[in-house]
Amino acid sequence: MNLSRSDIRAAFDRIRPRIRRTPVLDLVPGELGHDGPVSLKLEFLQHAGSFKTRGAFNSLLSQPIPAAGVTAASGGNHGAAVAFAARELDIPARIFVPKIASAAKIALIRRCGAEIVIAGERYADAQAACDRHAAGSGALLIHPFSAPATMAGQGTVALEWDEQAPELDTVLVAVGGGGLIGGIATWWAGTTIRVVGVEPEGSRALHAALAAGGAADVEVNSVAADSLGARNVGELVYGTCRDTVDQVVLVSDAAIRDAQRRLWQEFRIAAEPGGAAATAALLSGAYRPSARERIGVLLCGTNIDARGLAEIAV
Repeated sequence: MNLSRSDIRAAFDRIRPRIRRTPVLDLVPGELGHDGPVSLKLEFLQHAGSFKTRGAFNSLLSQPIPAAGVTAASGGNHGAAVAFAARELDIPARIFVPKIASAAKIALIRRCGAEIVIAGERYADAQAACDRHAAGSGALLIHPFSAPATMAGQGTVALEWDEQAPELDTVLVAVGGGGLIGGIATWWAGTTIRVVGVEPEGSRALHAALAAGGAADVEVNSVAADSLGARNVGELVYGTCRDTVDQVVLVSDAAIRDAQRRLWQEFRIAAEPGGAAATAALLSGAYRPSARERIGVLLCGTNIDARGLAEIAV
């Protein structure tokens, strides 16, 4: 299935009563080291702390739900989003997470009312356990990125941002499994707005897929692995991003940590590592804008615990 702008608009109409319209913070030239205007989309203010809630609601509202409810595998944010949406819609949910998931994200999933199962060391282990549960129970599997309903829901970030900041030149978007950037790039496909993906050096599934000409497995070892730790983006995401994403840049873990500190020091924004990755691309020079280029930076997640905050609040 090829995702379209009409799919994203239909998703927005479907989920609008259930989601927050997250604000945009417009920075003056010179902030964050760029001489042009910068638009920060504060999507971390979404329900459950990340953009994932958009895709979760669209997935649950656009198809029949079996009596066994829904299930998902997640490094944390997708699980929290599915748990939140399921609770709001009175649907039972079981969420599988790997051991690398942060304590804050596990606690959030529990607060949202889902049953939680810790399965394996990495995300791929949790996904395998989730797949077995779905096959045996009949629960509906809600994939975190490689599903049209998920991508359409995530694409509503761009639709909303387009209304709030209609004169951007380039947007910087963190990439894990690629559902977010796939939806965003679909919305802006065929326009003058460039969509640039940002991945950690140690978790580069989309970068690898675009280089290989098809979805490819990568090793994952990054401070942002619990949110940007997909080993393979899959053919749906690859096929979408191949034609719509202008560029993918890589940032180091050190640059991500620096961006977390800068966001906290200057704006009191407590971004998790994955949520700070797009900012890291601008601050580190991994993406170098032209003079006075109008840049959009998506701050996509803030599920950080007190220990993580203490590491950056210095």
